[in-house]
Amino acid sequence: MDACECVLSAGRAVLDMVEREWQPLSAGELEHRLDQAVEEILEAQLLAKLEKQPPPPPTTTTTTTTIYVQLLQNQVGPQVLHTATASSPPEQEEEREEEAVESQEWVDTVDSPAIKYISDLLHSSKSRTRMAGRARLSMSHTVLLSLTLLSERVSYRTVSRRFQLEKGNIHRIFFSFCQCMNMLEERHITWPVGKEAVEALFPLSSLLGKEEGGQDVPQVLGVLGHTRILIRLPIGKHDVESTVPEVKRMKMEAHPDSWLNLELVCDIRGRFLHCRISKGSDVDRGRALRDKLKQHPELMPPGSCLVARPGYPLTDQILTPYTGSLGPREELFNKTLEEHFQILDQAVANLRARFQRLRYLDIGNYDRARAVVLTACVLHNVFLELGQVVQGEKEESITQEGEVEVDDEGVRRRDSITDFLFKNFNPGNP
Repeated sequence: MDACECVLSAGRAVLDMVEREWQPLSAGELEHRLDQAVEEILEAQLLAKLEKQPPPPPTTTTTTTTIYVQLLQNQVGPQVLHTATASSPPEQEEEREEEAVESQEWVDTVDSPAIKYISDLLHSSKSRTRMAGRARLSMSHTVLLSLTLLSERVSYRTVSRRFQLEKGNIHRIFFSFCQCMNMLEERHITWPVGKEAVEALFPLSSLLGKEEGGQDVPQVLGVLGHTRILIRLPIGKHDVESTVPEVKRMKMEAHPDSWLNLELVCDIRGRFLHCRISKGSDVDRGRALRDKLKQHPELMPPGSCLVARPGYPLTDQILTPYTGSLGPREELFNKTLEEHFQILDQAVANLRARFQRLRYLDIGNYDRARAVVLTACVLHNVFLELGQVVQGEKEESITQEGEVEVDDEGVRRRDSITDFLFKNFNPGNP
């Protein structure tokens, strides 16, 4: 290549680079880039000032909260925050000292790997939906605020004081965060396929190895079950004049729409493979999943199955326990399945322990309540990916007596498995 060709090649490269850098951006992409740049600048400036800020002299009554709030005021405007004054009563000074500790914990928590990981997930999302309230809060602080609302049974007033934001803005930020996390559902609540599905299989019985049993005993891909999330009844569906506290009243009335049904399939690690959220009056109980598996048999590796409690359809892909009068064969089979139900019960307990707001969602709007629950399920898998597990105390499981639907293939497969287990692992069998 001679000198002229080199010059021409270099010129073309420069022109391409200039074109890429200066070509007009779409309105959505421009807004997304501006949001990202502004929040990175805000967060960097805030943390830099907090690190360089000298401690107040002991002779003054200015508190750490005053300094911290003044820095935040420069970011979000005086109409949101109120700075402490030197003439405050001792009681208020003590309260501000407590807030100072919370504020410092806030700054320290922002640097945690989980906060950074979730922030990066939202940054890398294909969605260009602008997160409400972000003009006043960086992405990492938005994530921290939302996790606080999910993880603690705290009021908006408490969070407002802790994060020094008005309650209305907190409400917008939180539900906008949930909407963005919902868009990551297909990325983090995934059904394993191919090699990943084969590696996820585990033995049906603890007495069997992964390769034992052959065609007689399938391996398990996941455990199917559900839990219920208590929500506020929509207006008009409860007696507003009742003197019974609302939560107790809803439990007593047991109105179907005072609950959300959360149908889950989890693997042996407690990771959610499937999540379906519906109103309490929806009694699908796995029928939609059953139909999907029949239409797409490739979702289940050969020689595999799901296990579920009574109340779910019995098929050759979904095994449920025997009901009614039981003999030793049926009891052995049911005991074998019960070991797996503990996996789902523990996963649900961990979900509720990490996201305590799920114990009672004070939300009367179904779509918003659903968005919060789905956000918790997505984050449950995210925290498992990070190796962060919270052990919750298992609660009483939900069962429905009787089999809703059975098919002949399911009956034959269950009987075949029962015969194999009873023949090989019953101590009293000759």
